Amino acid sequence: MKKLINNPADVVKEELMGVALAHPDLVRVHFDPNYIVRVDAPIQGKVGVISGGGSGHEPMHGGFVGVGMLDAACPGAVFTSPTPDQMYEATKAVNGGAGVLHIVKNYTGDVLNFEMAAEMAMAEGIEVASVVIDDDVAVQDSLYTAGRRGVGTTVLAEKICGAAAEQGRSLQEVADLCRKVNGWGRSMGMALTSCTVPHAGKPTFDLPEDQMEIGIGIHGEPGRTRMPLKTADEITEMLALPIINDLPFKSGDTVIAMVNGMGGTPLIELYIVYRKLAEICKGHGITIARSLVGNYITSLEMAGCSITLLKADDDILKLWDAPVKTAGLRWGL
Repeated sequence: MKKLINNPADVVKEELMGVALAHPDLVRVHFDPNYIVRVDAPIQGKVGVISGGGSGHEPMHGGFVGVGMLDAACPGAVFTSPTPDQMYEATKAVNGGAGVLHIVKNYTGDVLNFEMAAEMAMAEGIEVASVVIDDDVAVQDSLYTAGRRGVGTTVLAEKICGAAAEQGRSLQEVADLCRKVNGWGRSMGMALTSCTVPHAGKPTFDLPEDQMEIGIGIHGEPGRTRMPLKTADEITEMLALPIINDLPFKSGDTVIAMVNGMGGTPLIELYIVYRKLAEICKGHGITIARSLVGNYITSLEMAGCSITLLKADDDILKLWDAPVKTAGLRWGL
């Protein structure tokens, strides 16, 4: 195992220390329990938006804390759900009196722990709404979920709902918007290599040099199928067509498209995938109105990619275009 780390037990703590030192204008980092919060939180009269999950998926979620996106993020251990007390303390830290939205990826630990945190916060009089993201079309159930996994649409939901909260919309409005985004978003990923969790010291799964896994999860969960390596265009079709057919997206639809790297894929390869995705969408009469290409929801150093398509109306596009200033995403400011 070759990694730029010291003691595997200190990886998350030292990463958070680095975040605090690198972005003091954007965030504050709280330790014991660990969470990242907007430097100006809580904002009175504004809905707080928080999310969280295991570390190892950077920049999600901590890299998306800031103006126009998340108010706080709770980083668990690598590939491990944060604890209820992290989510509870983060909820209190961003409560400005207008309520707090929890955006939760559909992994059993995340869902259960966020539920406990919401109950604790509501017992103190904080209004909490929770929306579970379950956009992965690859498999119905996985090692970590009942139902579909929550993946790339999470990033888009955090941006869009963060913008809505920044506008002063109510908790009910922001939560309804989040449910709409989840309902209109679909994702699927693939892996060329495994990844190595620092504590484990060895690859999560074995994937021979001439093989690839289609439909992989962001923690290395098995996908739809393992097969011999294909070309970039063939791989893009294997991801895009199930996504398009699942909603289903139809001719005349407008979408936001994200081609996401899993952590170890060069940007040059992601743009090759985007080129083919754009061709496929055009062939189906689907207009890509906005795009995002890069590493946004990763799996440590895994090589591979995921595709997310989100059906978008005028409101969603305006919220997408609204100013955002975070470590991992920024425009308009």
